Amino acid sequence: MTEIIDGNAVASEIRDDLTDAIETLADAGARPGLATVLMGDDPASQTYVNMKQRDCEEVGIESHHVDVAGDAPAEKLYDTIADLNDNDDVHGYIVQAPVPDHVDYREVIRRVDPAKDVDGFHPENVGRLVAGDARFRPCTPHGVQKLLESADVDTEGKDVTIVGRSDIVGKPLANLLIQKADDGNATVTVCHSRTDDLAAKTRSADVVVAAVGVPELIDGSMISEGTVVIDVGVNRVDADTEKGYELVGDVEFESAKEPASAITPVPGGVGPMTRAMLLYNTVKAASLQEDIDVDLP
Repeated sequence: MTEIIDGNAVASEIRDDLTDAIETLADAGARPGLATVLMGDDPASQTYVNMKQRDCEEVGIESHHVDVAGDAPAEKLYDTIADLNDNDDVHGYIVQAPVPDHVDYREVIRRVDPAKDVDGFHPENVGRLVAGDARFRPCTPHGVQKLLESADVDTEGKDVTIVGRSDIVGKPLANLLIQKADDGNATVTVCHSRTDDLAAKTRSADVVVAAVGVPELIDGSMISEGTVVIDVGVNRVDADTEKGYELVGDVEFESAKEPASAITPVPGGVGPMTRAMLLYNTVKAASLQEDIDVDLP
């Protein structure tokens, strides 16, 4: 029988496990602080920021938020970043993407203090990850690893096919899974829009991670018996519902779950894990900056 991997349950366990570390820091006079920066008024981005603020409140992390007008010059955002870099009460922060077209997001990332880069996107942190000495694992890839662990999936010696080569998911996840580590040691194939015969690549895999942003691109005919399927995609498609849409993944769930040994749903799979690992990175950042040892899950 196919295991439906419950991302909400795993994320809840991680948040509970973080409580002791947060209390240890607080007892030493160092309450972890996470800031969010939103430039503009994109509704989806505002929703994400609100969710992250609620997550912080639930576990005892101090939440800070800065709004920057969407039509403000890029320097206004850069000044905000500089202020957060100098703010000792903020141990980590994120600049919510997307930013307006007149702002270079790569420049934004370069200006973030690597020690507070809890997204793990700064070039220094990317380099450390590739070198096998990660300061922060990017939240979604780390969340995928935790989901695999929760389903007792040992990646050592396994063939993993990742569909998607983004800087946020595909590339860092591939680098994590090939590391000499208990949650690595996999043989990884990264597929993308130029891949020839995608189905052949997914059928040959022990684990398929879909992270390409194309609704239901992968169906059951592309999954072999016993494969573990992790669906990172969250796509809004028109539907006859009260909202007029529904959320689907990059995997056609109903057909793929038949051959799969385990599969994540959308929603309720990887999404909650991304948020939980952001809290994890914030606590780790506070521990490193305050020089206080804590036990992290």
